[in-house]
Amino acid sequence: MALVVMCGQPCSGKSTAAACLAAALRSSSTDLTVRIIDESSLHLGRNDSYKDMVVEKNLRGVLRSEVDRSVSRDSIIIVDSLNNIKQGYRYELWCLARASGVRYCVLFCDTEVEHCREWNSNRQEKGEPTYDSNIFEDLGRRFEKPDRRNRWDSPLFELFPSRDGIVETAPVIAEAVSYLTKKVDSKTRDVKVLQPTIATQTVRTTESNSLYEMDKATQEVVNAIVEAQSCGLGLPVNKISVGPNLPTINLQRSVGLPELRSLRRTFIKLAGQYSLSGPPPPTDADSAKRMFVDYLNREVSA
Repeated sequence: MALVVMCGQPCSGKSTAAACLAAALRSSSTDLTVRIIDESSLHLGRNDSYKDMVVEKNLRGVLRSEVDRSVSRDSIIIVDSLNNIKQGYRYELWCLARASGVRYCVLFCDTEVEHCREWNSNRQEKGEPTYDSNIFEDLGRRFEKPDRRNRWDSPLFELFPSRDGIVETAPVIAEAVSYLTKKVDSKTRDVKVLQPTIATQTVRTTESNSLYEMDKATQEVVNAIVEAQSCGLGLPVNKISVGPNLPTINLQRSVGLPELRSLRRTFIKLAGQYSLSGPPPPTDADSAKRMFVDYLNREVSA
């Protein structure tokens, strides 16, 4: 039905605004399914999730997958994540909404950074969850303010928490609820339901096929290694073949099944994250095997 993106600096009131919006939506109709997706809903800590760029990129992939799995024409998903500070991620969420054929909007908590910093300190004094000062400052520096002229930042609903506070009955909350729940027909002009294009539908099909081939091909490589090592009585085995015209696996040591499974999971995760900003993973088994063998040869010999 709809995808709502919460946007603002750390400690700007986004989580409170998301909770108020969710409550107002549920009050407007008992038939609505409303869900907030944020770091805590995925059992992730706010500091651990942004301590470095690698961890943050992993979180970005997890959030995107969860949103992609959850968004539908029967529910309203509110994404309350600090990944939304970047226009690039808001664009990705807009693309997901378009591919699903649902409404989309951005709810921006426009709070001065001084107030955000003060609120973060006050929470620390009360023993509530806070951002470490270095993480807070880093996120604040990287914040990109939404611009309603961008498709992925429109329509834009703005709250001013430090001036007006945040309550469920706020006019901006009511305006957003009206936009998200209003019945749409051929004469409606003030509500836009994004329409999937051939390109977005093709990308979804391609990514699904790619992940299937990746999963199947990497498992075949793992099986080949396990079988070769069992025949070698646990000794290191070099030159393991996984097929004609494919590179051989050169193991400098014996690698147990638990480690192989871990390497396989990491490889698939990395391949999926790369597809967020680049082309999708390979759709044929040989290409997937070639990439995985190269990865294994590099990681095991490191």
